[in-house]
Amino acid sequence: MELLLAAAALFLVGLVLLTAAGQRRRAVGLPPGRIIYTDTSKWQALEKPLYDPISQLTGRPDYLVKKGGRIIPVEVKSGQAPAAPYHSHIFQLVAYCMLVERQYKTRPTHGLIHYGSRTFAVDYTPALEEALLDLLTEMRQSEALENVDRSHLDAARCRGCGYQYACDQTI
Repeated sequence: MELLLAAAALFLVGLVLLTAAGQRRRAVGLPPGRIIYTDTSKWQALEKPLYDPISQLTGRPDYLVKKGGRIIPVEVKSGQAPAAPYHSHIFQLVAYCMLVERQYKTRPTHGLIHYGSRTFAVDYTPALEEALLDLLTEMRQSEALENVDRSHLDAARCRGCGYQYACDQTI
């Protein structure tokens, strides 16, 4: 009888832990599947960054989830969800999709961007991949320039910029 009670208690504890884990996964926007990579030390030691020698791109997605034969990159952002994901976040996710394709030899169909209250699925299309490569080319060409104009209209970004003291284009 005692053995049966102990087994029942262990079963209940396991059920509670499993439920809590599922709630935590949903809270950070993780889809069902096996987590194969994480950039958060809360789970395990930090993983080695993904690297692609062709594009010379390096990155650490927050999570990679394997579901079936597909790998889904997940990027978690703090703060409230915008009406649509920010362009910079989309390009960050597309870069992770490219890194996954090069590292794991399987092309993701999409990636996820999770904000505090909402998750956006972003399709990994050839057009977005090409736009990322164009952006990388533009960035590399800008590195050789002596002066590069700022590329935003947001005064808050200027206030938080570490180069504001030396910038002649502050808002």
